[in-house]
Amino acid sequence: MMATTEDDRLFAMLLYLLSIPFPILGPLLIWLIKRDSSAFVDYHGKQYFNFLISFTIYLVCSWILVIVLIGFVLVPLVGITVFVLTIIAAVKAYQGDRWQIPLAIQFIKQ
Repeated sequence: MMATTEDDRLFAMLLYLLSIPFPILGPLLIWLIKRDSSAFVDYHGKQYFNFLISFTIYLVCSWILVIVLIGFVLVPLVGITVFVLTIIAAVKAYQGDRWQIPLAIQFIKQ
């Protein structure tokens, strides 16, 4: 595996951190700008968008399940999980790890 530069790790970390205030636009801009010049940022961009799509599906299903009351537990649980996994992914990216986010369906292949 090829070594990553500090810039690659920084941009990959920023991809996740910018997703907190700007869930689509921030990560999309970084990924589109850096994906051709950095395989590491490309990997994390794909991971992030797989994560975003997957957890959006989980959140929509949770909101639908509010009808049968279990959604009242699932909605906050999904929200907390998204926040925690985003922070873990940012740390792993800065450490130079190619971490695959748990529960993220691989819609965009690596």
